Formats: sequence, structure tokens, C-alpha cells
Amino acid sequence: MMGTQAAPAQLFYNFSLDEHVPADHLLRRIDNHLDLDGVRAQLKPYYSSTGRPSIDPELMMRMLIIGYSMGIRSERRLCEEVHLNLAYRLFCRLGLDGKVPDHSSFSKNRHGRFRQSDILRHLFETVVERCLVQGLVGAEGFAVDASLIAADANKQRSVSGAEWSAQEAKENAGRSVQEYLAVLDDAAFGAASPVTPKFVSPSDPAAQWTGAHKGHAFFAYATNYLIDTDHGVILDVEATRAIRQAEVGASRTMIDRTENRFGLKPGYLVADSAYGSADNLAWLVKEKEIAPHIPVFDKSNRTDGTFSRADFNWDGEGDRYICPAGKELVQFRRTYATPRSGNTSEGTRLYRASKKDCDACELKQRCCPNAVARKVPRDLNEDARDVARAIAGTPDYERSRHRRKKVEMLFAHLKRILRMARLRLRGPCGARDEFLLAATAQNLRRLAKLRPSRLPAAMTA
Repeated sequence: MMGTQAAPAQLFYNFSLDEHVPADHLLRRIDNHLDLDGVRAQLKPYYSSTGRPSIDPELMMRMLIIGYSMGIRSERRLCEEVHLNLAYRLFCRLGLDGKVPDHSSFSKNRHGRFRQSDILRHLFETVVERCLVQGLVGAEGFAVDASLIAADANKQRSVSGAEWSAQEAKENAGRSVQEYLAVLDDAAFGAASPVTPKFVSPSDPAAQWTGAHKGHAFFAYATNYLIDTDHGVILDVEATRAIRQAEVGASRTMIDRTENRFGLKPGYLVADSAYGSADNLAWLVKEKEIAPHIPVFDKSNRTDGTFSRADFNWDGEGDRYICPAGKELVQFRRTYATPRSGNTSEGTRLYRASKKDCDACELKQRCCPNAVARKVPRDLNEDARDVARAIAGTPDYERSRHRRKKVEMLFAHLKRILRMARLRLRGPCGARDEFLLAATAQNLRRLAKLRPSRLPAAMTA
């Protein structure tokens, strides 16, 4: 016969959270690698010694980790889920009757203690240290890339970039505007490019108007990842405007910070052609001594059928180019009383052929049909680009290009699984906080997958 469901008539229950949460639950495995002992010490100077006890900062950290690890994008909904979900309660050490803090507590602490103490950066670096202890970082090679995340800014409420004035915005500036004005001289934001953007969002002027996705343009920030190519561990993350100059600058910041913080310097760096400018390659090769596994950003190839710069052979010892006809191109054909550097304002040197050689040359129509003589510019850091070109033909380069896909996979995971297709917080600080928490969550999930339990103490000593 048909059964019916009736409420049990027991008066007392013996209920254990630990027994009802599976042993292989993701949050259990994350908890094996989570060390929040330093949170209290880091935040202690920012709490008063008098008054009522505050909400435990470790509880808020654990709740934020749940939110970013499980793709819960609303703090209001996060509080509801922690209240109802047994696994979340176990992870937060709340038990069955522990009180969940109000969602407004996160905003108050985020704009105050969390940013003043830089606790989210501290949490991220603590997780990276755990990855190092667990042997997930080899430091043979790093990869760097950036991805666009839509900002919380509405196109319909934007103004023309030519009409917007930072000086006028100071009068009634909100929090996100104040944050932007504070970083106007920062290479990642205000000083990233002198170009006036087409549109500016008055509510979040640091967000960049961009059409990089080849569809409808939108306001966005760029999240920049520096990862180890062995296991795809995120070693550093940086928030910038969504323009190439800021992203390249962020890669240098992350490489320096990783070396200073963890003592890690890669043997090679792999990236796409956006990072292949002569200046950036020179910085890697000459200053950092890192092999650039990066396609050279080069606009010298011609499409009109005439010879490109690659058709001219460079003679380093003679400081000259040799053209396809075997004639030389040099900087100077006479000696000047006052020596000249030969450097142009664009940071190049010009090598010119002799007019006499070009007039008699059978290849003139394929070389310089509209000029009396051919000239070839050479960047001051062309030697660094030559290093990158030489590496591009090796088997190691092909392997590293394949391993670079791990950073693309992390961005896909960030947007599809963790649901960070759009930011909730505004301003440079809001973008930085969200990117740090998301990268922390991704590293914790990677630890939980590859190292589901702690290593014995003898192995970590």
C-alpha cells in the first residue's frame, strides 16, 4: 500500500555534523591545507582592546573561501547557504546552532580592516606557500597572461571620455572614484596609457571601455595570472586596467614580487605576443636572465610584395645589414666631428643603403621602388628579440607553448565554474580583492585535487 511520511516523534537526537558530511567532500579536502593561524595576528592591530567581542575574523575568511570556491557570488546568499548547508557549517566550525553573521559584516570589514591589513594578500600567499610545501611548484618555467572580467558599470550611465574630468569628480567622489584618484599615477591604472578612453563610467572610472572580445564593447578590468607550468599553481595575481601596457607592466610586478616573496625565479617565461615587445624582452633577457618563450611582437613584415626586414641579414660584428643583393646597409657613411649616437626618438637605429648601389640593383623594384635607397630600422633592443626568435625554433619552445594552455584553462575555470564573469565590487581595490580571493580559491581547489590529505610531518620538515 502507499506509504506516508510522518514527522519523527523523538524528543532527543544524537546528531553529528562530522558523520553527515562525506569524507571526500571538497571542503574537507580544502580544510586539510588551510592555515588561518596567522589571520588573527595579522588583524589584531586593527581591533580595539575594548568594547564587545567582534565576529571572529577566521569565520569570515572561511565563509569567503566557501563563496569563491563554490561559485556563490552574493554575500547575502552566502550567509543563507552557510546557515542551511551542513558541509558549510562544518567547514566554518559553526556546529548546528552557531549563528551566521549578517551579510553587511563583510562590507564593513572589507572596506576597513581587510584592506588596511592587506589580509587577502596574506591569505593568498599563505596558500602559495602550502603549494610549495606540497611540491606542486617546480619553478622551471612560468606562464603569464591576462583575462578580461566585466566591471559593475553600466554603459547607459557612462559619459564621453573627453567630457569626464578627474578634477570635477573629486567634489562628490564615491569610494570607487576615490580609489581611482588615489592610483592615477600607478602604471596599472591611471598612468597605464595617455590615450583618453572613449567612455568613462562615473561610478567606476578605473574600469576600461574595451571591445577586445570582438563583440559588444563593455567596461572591464584585467586579472593577470603568473602560474607555474608544472601543475598550474597561481603564484601571483594582479588587477589592472584592460589594456596591453598595463598587463605587460603587471607581469613584471608579479615576477619581481614572486622572486622577493618566495625566492622563485623561472628558467623561462611563456606568454603570447602581447608580451613580445622589444622593451619587455630586453627586461627579461638582460635584467632578469629569463629565457623568453614568447612570440616577438614585430610589425616589420611587409604585405606589398617588397622585401621585409627579415630578408636582410644582420652582421653584428660589422654593425651592418646585408641586403638580398649582397650590398651593405650602415648607419653612417662618413665620420662626423661630433660623434652621433644614431638613435631616433622611436628608440631605433636606421641602417641605409648607398643610393649608387640601389640605382644599379636589379632587385630595386622588389626592395624600394618608391625610395631612392633602402633603409632598415633596428630597435635598440633588437638583440633581445633575436634571442626570442632563436628560442622559437627549438623543441623546448613547442613544449612550453603547449603548457601555456594551463593559464587559459584557469581563466575558463574562473568564469565558468567559479562564475566570475562579472565583478560585484567596484574600484581598483574591489577588483584586487575579488581577484585575490578567486585565485586563492583556485589554488585551494588544486591542492584538494592533487593532495587530498596532508603530508606526514616528517615529509614537510
